[in-house]
Amino acid sequence: MSHLTKAGLFLCSLLLIISCGKDEDHSAYFGGQVLNPKTNYVIFSKDDKVIDTLRLDKDNRFSIKFDSLTPGLYSFKHDPDYQYVYFEQNDSIMVSIDADDFDNSVVFSGRGEEKNNFMMELSLLHEADRENSYSIYGYEYPKFKETIDSTYKKRMEFYKKRKAAIRWSDAFDFYARSRVDLNYYTKKEYYPYVYARRTGKEIGSQLPKDFYDFRKSIDFNDPALIHYSPYLRYLSAMLNNMSIAEGKKTGILTEAPYQNSMEKLDIADSVFTNEQVKNQVLNNIAFSYLLEDQNIDNNKKFLDRYMKLSTDGSKDNEIRRIGNAIQVLKDGTELPEVKLVDRDNRPFDVDTIKNQTVIFFWTGCARAQLEDLYEKIKALKQDNPKVDFIAVNVDEDNEWKKVLAHEDSAGVLHLRAADFHELRDKWVITNINRTIILEPGGTIKNAFANLSDVEFEEELK
Repeated sequence: MSHLTKAGLFLCSLLLIISCGKDEDHSAYFGGQVLNPKTNYVIFSKDDKVIDTLRLDKDNRFSIKFDSLTPGLYSFKHDPDYQYVYFEQNDSIMVSIDADDFDNSVVFSGRGEEKNNFMMELSLLHEADRENSYSIYGYEYPKFKETIDSTYKKRMEFYKKRKAAIRWSDAFDFYARSRVDLNYYTKKEYYPYVYARRTGKEIGSQLPKDFYDFRKSIDFNDPALIHYSPYLRYLSAMLNNMSIAEGKKTGILTEAPYQNSMEKLDIADSVFTNEQVKNQVLNNIAFSYLLEDQNIDNNKKFLDRYMKLSTDGSKDNEIRRIGNAIQVLKDGTELPEVKLVDRDNRPFDVDTIKNQTVIFFWTGCARAQLEDLYEKIKALKQDNPKVDFIAVNVDEDNEWKKVLAHEDSAGVLHLRAADFHELRDKWVITNINRTIILEPGGTIKNAFANLSDVEFEEELK
């Protein structure tokens, strides 16, 4: 019997059990099975807040019963992938997942299945749109408009047909219709600056005066949207578009993350009035910026501006934690203590470092990048034989040993963080390309370097 057949039998049998409850039963169920699992759990969340971590049993199944569950949009995550599931009163939903092809494999069953399967179909259609739309941003405006309008019409027809057949609630329709509209709006926001990058020409002045009228239909201060990925994708495109237009007044794309991100903070301050929404948008801007720009002076000025605009003073505010940690990583100071272990789980003490040392980071999800770094390290060692290299794996399991067994380590010392969260918080590992250079004795020479940078060798002098 195939894995898929076994999964189907499991889902059907469980659905028979959960569908036999009394009409007055307001409980809700969520469960399913994961084929080819990457971890031994599924995380069930709402609005980015974890509700429960659902452990897989020996057959890779999971389930949970709620005495009552507030209707609305939830998410389930099997690292590193996630998807949405919408619950209404009395819904009992099962999901089948193949972790090797996550999005394409998600199938819902049970009470509430139709609307959720529709949303998955729509999501896959929009993903295909994005993959096939590379060329459209180089079109002249009439052809660009014709192309995206045609696709939008098809998606609206699909949406209206399924809405009439399923007859879903207004609350669910808010997310279904928003997904259709936001995908269309996102393309329009991308167009001016991606066109400029593709062609080297400005298009903004040639667009019709009503080109951005669609923005008037978006409630930018609706908290129901702020954790919804189609809206976040749209916001990213809009803020990029507005920041470039504001900064250059030409629509020509620049490669200046600091300047553009500072513009985005100011735009967010003017566009968003709802405190909850505004703080979340500011957090998104800040986190994206900190992933991209590793200049400590820029970071400080950016974070100073962020602190003035954000009213999120909660202890869970990750941006404030990052900002505080960055200030600790100054040149000439001691590197904060983080527990590192070698392949045999023996602790490694950074204080034992005697030579100038380069610490870089890697993940098993990017093995090709690790191989490229090995080649660069071999070349660097020829001119810098007294520099030591330490590779720190950031994965949260022991798969790294399997990767190392097939790699030429180029004389690199391989370690792993005993606690990834401690590593991330104390050393501000928001970017896998981060590199830390230590002086002999272990003090910081540069905590925000990049081993992949073509001019990295200058950092060693």
